[in-house]
Amino acid sequence: MQIDEKLLKRLETLSMIKISENKRESIINDLSEFLNFANNLNELDTSNVDDKFAMDENPTITREDTPKCNTEINEEILKRAPESADHFFIVPKIIE
Repeated sequence: MQIDEKLLKRLETLSMIKISENKRESIINDLSEFLNFANNLNELDTSNVDDKFAMDENPTITREDTPKCNTEINEEILKRAPESADHFFIVPKIIE
């Protein structure tokens, strides 16, 4: 894929950004470099690589996922609300 002015304009539209005229050439060159690098990766033969391959034998350390609730925080927040009841904020009705 070739990055050109037409593609850059399309990317501008899709990303909803405006690229200044003095930066356009530099961005086209940078994007072209990124794409060339990604295309080089396509040339690598990964057919014999295990899909669970990792660079390190040590697994990622995880913590126990235990739910906890600090009700003091909830009560402190609700205490500052203009109106609350049954652990919920009371707000004006906006949909009829």
